[in-house]
Amino acid sequence: MTTFAPDSLALNRKLPLWYQVSQSLRASILGRRPEEPLRLPTEDRLAEHYGVSVLTMRQALKELEAEGLISRHRRRGTFIEPSAQRGAPVRLLGSVDAIVAQQSGERTTLLGHGTEPIPADLAEHFPGRTEAVGYRRLRCEEESGEPTNWAHNLIRPDIAEKIDLDDLTRWPMTKVLRDAVGVRISRITDTVEARLADPETAGLLNVPLLSPILHYTGLTYDEDGEIVDVARIRYRGDRFSFTVTLDAH
Repeated sequence: MTTFAPDSLALNRKLPLWYQVSQSLRASILGRRPEEPLRLPTEDRLAEHYGVSVLTMRQALKELEAEGLISRHRRRGTFIEPSAQRGAPVRLLGSVDAIVAQQSGERTTLLGHGTEPIPADLAEHFPGRTEAVGYRRLRCEEESGEPTNWAHNLIRPDIAEKIDLDDLTRWPMTKVLRDAVGVRISRITDTVEARLADPETAGLLNVPLLSPILHYTGLTYDEDGEIVDVARIRYRGDRFSFTVTLDAH
C-alpha cells in the first residue's frame, strides 16, 4: 500500500530529537496535498527516514496522536486524520521546523507580489539595496474560511526569482525558502509584540479597527549571515498565543 512521504529533516543535536521529528512530521502533515496518501510508513521506516531510534519516533508519534493529527490502529498502521487541524500552540524551542509547523495548516491566498521600495525602517537589513520583492498573503482556517493572519514578506531579488508562486499557496515562506529554493538558513530572529489593527489589517482579518493583534517580525539569515527574508505577520489576537521555551544548557 502506498504511504505518505514526509519531508526530510536535518537534526539539531542541541534540541530534543523527538520534538524536532514531531514538528517536522507535523509540518508535512499540515502541508500535504489532498491527493496524497493518509497512511504513514511504519515506525521502523519513519525512524530510518529521520535517523532516530524507534523509541524516539514512537514518542514523536505519541505527541501528534495527542494533538489529533494522526490515529494509530493495532495491526493496521498509523494514519493521518483527514480533518487534521492545528491544535495547541506550538512550543517554540528554537528550531526552524517549529516555525514551519506553526505557520502550516491553513488555506493561503496570494494577494499580490512585485518589486517595491525597501521601507526606511528595514533599510539596515538590506545594505546596498533600495528594492526587494514583496509578497502579500492571507491565511484562513481551512474549514470555516475565516481569516486568521496576513503576511508581508520582503525577499532579496536574487532569491525571489527562484520562488514558484504555487508553492506559496501550499507552504509557509520559511519552508519554501529552505526546501524548494534551497536556501541554507542559519538563523531566524523573531519579535512578537501587541499592536492595534490598522485599517488594512482590520479589513483583511475581519476585525474592528484598533482591535488588539499580534504583530510578528521575522528576520531570516542565510549561512553567510545575509538577510534573505523579512516577514511581517499580523495575527488576530483571539486566534493565536505564543509560548517560548529557552534551554539553559
